[in-house]
Amino acid sequence: MGIEMVLLLVDIPCLEKTLSYTWDDLYSSLENGQLREFRPVQDEQLKSIFAIDAEAEILDWMDECKKEQSIEPSKTIKANLQSLPNGEDGLLKIMYWTSPGAWEVWEARSFLYLEMALGKPVEHVEDLYTQWLWDEVCQKLNGYPQSEFASKVCLDWMDRRKKLGETLDENLDAKIIPTYQAHESASMKLVHAITRWQSEENLLGILGREHLDASKWGHGEYNLRQYLQP
Repeated sequence: MGIEMVLLLVDIPCLEKTLSYTWDDLYSSLENGQLREFRPVQDEQLKSIFAIDAEAEILDWMDECKKEQSIEPSKTIKANLQSLPNGEDGLLKIMYWTSPGAWEVWEARSFLYLEMALGKPVEHVEDLYTQWLWDEVCQKLNGYPQSEFASKVCLDWMDRRKKLGETLDENLDAKIIPTYQAHESASMKLVHAITRWQSEENLLGILGREHLDASKWGHGEYNLRQYLQP
């Protein structure tokens, strides 16, 4: 299995409301499942995390913080996150709870989708996470017909295989059809995620990757470290 690239959609009003709770109020509300009615409706096309699992992640993190670090229970979650050296970790967990879903794909495969969107090669893996690249991808894919983009990606994938001398005969390679379907699905979901991000004022796209330090997720003012600046 490869490293996962993640485009996490975050509901801004829900995020801001959650961060406005005091530490103790958020803990007790999550523990009792009292905030689930405020959580964004989960997008059926995107990958989502069950509310109970997202809550457990936050609660476990809060427990660890209380054991190891100075917490001010009567202050807001955001104020506490700003004072914690690992505040971005908690913010990312809260963002997952306030998310309607995420687009996730193997990093190695993302070249195929992003290069097709851009119409040019991506030279380095570091470029995959740059703001300039995603600004351009968003401009190109916002509102683009999902099936049309998926068709272009799959044709490009088949052409690349041919150039490498690889077979496209499913009788010789049982993975051909599942891989084709995976590329088709990932392509359509990427267009869907970007279109939602660009067209809905209350949604924010946060880009990151598996095992990447939480402080490096997101761009500009919505980079998690920048977001927590007082």
